[in-house]
Amino acid sequence: MSKQKKNQFDGIVYSTNQHFEYEETEKTDVETLVPQKQQLRVALDKRQRAGKAVTLVSGFIGRSADLEKLGKTLKQRCGGGGTVKDNEILIQGDFRAKIFDFLLKEGYKVKQIGG
Repeated sequence: MSKQKKNQFDGIVYSTNQHFEYEETEKTDVETLVPQKQQLRVALDKRQRAGKAVTLVSGFIGRSADLEKLGKTLKQRCGGGGTVKDNEILIQGDFRAKIFDFLLKEGYKVKQIGG
């Protein structure tokens, strides 16, 4: 069973009501905030990555398409690989300073977490 279908009926185990119907809730995308109102955090992460460094950008509030677009821009700027997962952007390598400067230039409020 796919994760999407499994989560659809989350919490319902059994009903004795013969006319019971599952209520479907519609997910709505959150409106993307302007860069001046975004509070992004940039950190270096090495946990569970065999000692390899990954720059992690978190705290983005908005549509997943806009997050994907920002992730693609950051990957191009850094010249490395990466991905967007769980509302976070992961860029392979230690590019904290480069990403921090770029996001400030774009108008985002940025905070560097850790070292």
